[in-house]
Amino acid sequence: MKMRNVAIIAHVDHGKTTLVNQLLKCSGTFRENEKLEDRAMDSNAIERERGITILAKTTSVKYKDFKINILDTPGHADFGGEVERIMHMVDGCLLLVDAFEGTMPQTRFVLKKAIEANVKPVIVINKVDRPNANPQKAVDEVLNLFIELGAPDEFLDFKVAYTSALNGTSSLDPSPSSQKPGMDPIFDLIVNEIPEPQVEQEGPLQLQCALLDYNDYVGRMGIGRIQRGTIKVGESVTCARLDGTTKNFKILKLIGYYGLKKSEIEEASAGEIVAVAGLPDINVGETICATSNVEALPPLHIDEPTLQMTFGTNSSPFSGKDGKLLTARQIEDRLFKEAQKDVSLKVTRVQNSETWVVSGRGELHLGILIENMRREGFELEVSRPQVIIKEIDGQKCEPYEDLSVEVPNDFVGDVMTSLASRDAELIDMDAGDANTKINYIIPSRGLIGFVTNFLTLTKGYGIIAHTFKEYRPLATGKIGERQIGVLVATETGQSTPYAIQHVEERGVMFIYPGEQIYEGMIVGENKYDTDLSVNVCQTKNLTNQRSANKDQTVVLKSPRKMTLEACLDYINSDELVEVTPNFFRMRKRILNDAMRKKWEARNKNN
Repeated sequence: MKMRNVAIIAHVDHGKTTLVNQLLKCSGTFRENEKLEDRAMDSNAIERERGITILAKTTSVKYKDFKINILDTPGHADFGGEVERIMHMVDGCLLLVDAFEGTMPQTRFVLKKAIEANVKPVIVINKVDRPNANPQKAVDEVLNLFIELGAPDEFLDFKVAYTSALNGTSSLDPSPSSQKPGMDPIFDLIVNEIPEPQVEQEGPLQLQCALLDYNDYVGRMGIGRIQRGTIKVGESVTCARLDGTTKNFKILKLIGYYGLKKSEIEEASAGEIVAVAGLPDINVGETICATSNVEALPPLHIDEPTLQMTFGTNSSPFSGKDGKLLTARQIEDRLFKEAQKDVSLKVTRVQNSETWVVSGRGELHLGILIENMRREGFELEVSRPQVIIKEIDGQKCEPYEDLSVEVPNDFVGDVMTSLASRDAELIDMDAGDANTKINYIIPSRGLIGFVTNFLTLTKGYGIIAHTFKEYRPLATGKIGERQIGVLVATETGQSTPYAIQHVEERGVMFIYPGEQIYEGMIVGENKYDTDLSVNVCQTKNLTNQRSANKDQTVVLKSPRKMTLEACLDYINSDELVEVTPNFFRMRKRILNDAMRKKWEARNKNN
């Protein structure tokens, strides 16, 4: 059977996973009585809730005489490293662009990776049924992007399909009225435009691991495309390591992909994408070869982490009351298990302590790890995210990012003022009738805590996207630190309506009456730029006097609801977030009020 290997790449939320769903549905991969869920490839609960793809997924469909291997890639910048490696497993890609939004920062990033790997793109303009969609403008923007990125001439004559993945319709004509049910126009473009795998059917085995998977039975598995020869279960092979050494091992299992199923197979030949089990410490970029002919392929580039956080065992007075997994050994095992399958994650234990430095590609990357651990029953405390400072040519450097925001015209001034205070450098702006698109270069530090602020400033109407650009000399000043103070509890106990009523005039509360509180916990935001110690557990003194307004109900303002991401964005370097299965609480590192004030005074004098 003839074969095509294709990746689906796009900016976040432009419809990749929905399109894969339609390709699966329209290819006849499923029986008529089988129900296919929306975004079926997003199997993880968090992926389904947030509508994002976190890890690349592999599937395959049959169309006419072809087997088409499809890789659904993440669109978010934090998971962009997956896209880069997948380009070494495919011979073509579908570049999805939203007909209304046009090209976005991550569109540029993924297309750049495709051009660098010489992977031929076919353009799919999605969401043509959206109000105010402009498919022709989107195509023009893609062409400009190709020219800007220095694409070879043969790539400039790209083919375009137009779809509404949500409705399951497609056509080769930009007019929404020409849309017809089914995905045949896209399948035909894949078959006719994307070359067959550039592999050698005969010869000694060669397979490069581009992605990792992990399961509890066989441990770590390497996923890659067979470049040459065939691979069989039970055969002895050699792994050419990244450090130049070799390791012999036996193929325990081979996993193939069809539809939504992973199935064990006995053998696979050149061009196939498979998962290989047998070497528990296989790494991305290592080559599995025939023992008689060890020939390593060039190593793959893996993006370095740019952000780090400290994870620690829960040291709050409420430790052990909510979660089941709270010891240092359990947390360490879980973190190192995650590092086994996520090549962009680095975990280092801090000597003589129950804390670990966990480095990743961004706030979302680390936030999702924390959320997964919380759901599994872990209790832990985490610090504010910090950028990783590198020394380049004897100079301290920090990561910078390309930032693109699209905001309603009424909010442009507020957003620009906020970004200027975070050291963002304005590149260009394009004002439309209703919205303005602005591009910046900003230190990664300046983006920590900005997303929550941005959504508040634009009342939820703003669109924000950013991708890593490069390392530059370290900017001076405290960029990204919260400028406003907090209300810190001085007592341990249950919060009361009486106490909250007296405290809420000082600022905005984060807690409800009846919540369990401990000394040093952050219970609200102060109006001013200094921290304020408050007692939210105080009760009304009982006297034998009858009050004239004794039956009057205490009316309190609604507290601000803080999500896990909002808490991580909000805290400063002297604060932590306590994470348990049912609660996340912000707290000071030093809980005792008197000791904290001494520490603050000492630091002020220094």
